[in-house]
Amino acid sequence: MNVLVTGATGFLGSRIAEALTLDDKISRIVAAGRKLDPLHTVESQKLNYQLGDLVDSGYVKGLFEQPIDVVVNCASLSSPWGSYDAFYQANIVSQANLIAASKKAGVQRYVYISTPAIYFNFKDRYNVKESDPLPHKASNNYATTKLQAEQLLDKSELSYITIRPRALIGRGDTVIFPRLIRSYHEGRLKVVGSGDNLVDLTAVSNVVRSVNLAMHAPDEACGEAYNICNGEPVKLWEAINYVLSKFDLPPPKGTVPYAVASFAATIMEWKSLLSQSKKEPVLTRQSVGILARSMTLDITKARERLGYEPGQTTWEAIDEFAAWYKAAYQ
Repeated sequence: MNVLVTGATGFLGSRIAEALTLDDKISRIVAAGRKLDPLHTVESQKLNYQLGDLVDSGYVKGLFEQPIDVVVNCASLSSPWGSYDAFYQANIVSQANLIAASKKAGVQRYVYISTPAIYFNFKDRYNVKESDPLPHKASNNYATTKLQAEQLLDKSELSYITIRPRALIGRGDTVIFPRLIRSYHEGRLKVVGSGDNLVDLTAVSNVVRSVNLAMHAPDEACGEAYNICNGEPVKLWEAINYVLSKFDLPPPKGTVPYAVASFAATIMEWKSLLSQSKKEPVLTRQSVGILARSMTLDITKARERLGYEPGQTTWEAIDEFAAWYKAAYQ
């Protein structure tokens, strides 16, 4: 089997590529990404990096010069802030290019990494199913374009599976916990709201497991989206404090009511929009909502139709992250 992994120079993509190199059924891996990152580079004779921009249809066509059986599309612009055009190019145009090339190449399976951000509506939500109604308006441009990219795949006639993993953590995470650690050291990390909000976090190893299942799933499981998480909701601020304890840091001091933090974020967003730079504000309504609101997913569908079962626990994934982060940065 020959596999194309996009976003292979990032957190999830590199972990998927790494796992595929150990699979005896995989003979060749094309690893697509913008630029190599020493923290996310995989060394294997099976793996060939081809760097470029998926918005460039010529570059995408070049990825299929040799036969590709499976595409795993991990590439996306993932951020709480940014212009619609930037997200459109990164998440929709790239998806359209990959779909067109996959259809022409006769790809047997297309696995798309989407997001449960499409469920987020600034309110507490528990045990959200894939079939539950979506918010009338997406919470940000990221969620909007990821849903649109899903819809493109729905219409493609490819044999596909879409995965919606929630809040990836573990070895290689350069986003979630590193951002929190930086905010802590800058004195900006405060408990928002009651501090009792429940969330699902997902060990990246479990997402890799779900991708492998999706690659080999029977045809009757295809054409569907699947929630993926650890299946063990935790109190977000207990998890954050556990991360901090790994670096001998005490819990953050002070709390901020949700309404106050949300209002402050709204003001900051308007100031940014009115500025020439349009730079991401220190606080966004999306980030405030994520820190204060509960969000848990129902993974029954993935269990029953893909055979998915989480392996690594949330706490084990945090331990793994802490050990990796210390070795990489300290």
